[in-house]
Amino acid sequence: MKRIIMMVLRNLLFVPWGWFMLNRYAKNVDNYTEGERYALLKKIVRRANKGGNITVQSYGVENIPNENGFMFYPNHQGLYDVLAIVDACPTPFSVVAKKEVGNVPFLKQVFTCMKAYIMDREDIRQSMQVILDVTKEVKAGRNYLIFAEGTRSKNGNHPLEFKGGSFKAATKARCPIVPVALIDTYKAFDTGSIEPLTVQVHFLKPMHYEEYKDKLTEEDLVEIGRLQGRFMKASMTRGAKFIEKNFNDAIQQASGLLDGLFEENEDEE
Repeated sequence: MKRIIMMVLRNLLFVPWGWFMLNRYAKNVDNYTEGERYALLKKIVRRANKGGNITVQSYGVENIPNENGFMFYPNHQGLYDVLAIVDACPTPFSVVAKKEVGNVPFLKQVFTCMKAYIMDREDIRQSMQVILDVTKEVKAGRNYLIFAEGTRSKNGNHPLEFKGGSFKAATKARCPIVPVALIDTYKAFDTGSIEPLTVQVHFLKPMHYEEYKDKLTEEDLVEIGRLQGRFMKASMTRGAKFIEKNFNDAIQQASGLLDGLFEENEDEE
């Protein structure tokens, strides 16, 4: 909360204009292109970061697919996560957010500008409809972000296990899956500090449909999610270079494990 107050106080002249424009775009979202809306969000986020003493370091931007119609899967540390990725990512994207944050002031307007989907995790039918809608939009060329853990980790840079169900939209859309590693984003709003802060956003190499199309059943997704979760827990404590170098090895190891499982099943048959 202290850092949010500092963001506002250091941008007193910008805040009225930014708030007016954000609400204007949110109320007339179809009057602006996705590129125009995303450019406004980036401008607001970067001014907020400057006022809040936050530096966003981005790595692996070259791993973001050139063609639209992909999905980001970051670990989830807190309310600041999406803002960090907006700052770091040059390509417009939208999000699937949980109902609990859908009415948080500022985030509500941001999500509206992004044409985000708000998911009620207690309503199975509504959740399934969101997955179907996101699948359709990804196939049509929009990019989306889903937090694979389903909820934020309360242990800083130690993520929870990824939930297999979070990958359903990607597998149905047959789109590239782009893992994203967030480091220290929880410190922005959740520590009460206003000291200068550097957060890291790592876009890791994408997994293309051809790499996972024959492997990802519901059970396999859960297993890969667990392997990814364990890998992220270990790698985040050992630095960004370790993440960049070894994430794909972990994915290949997971795929190899699944290949072995399939071969065993075929032998039994």
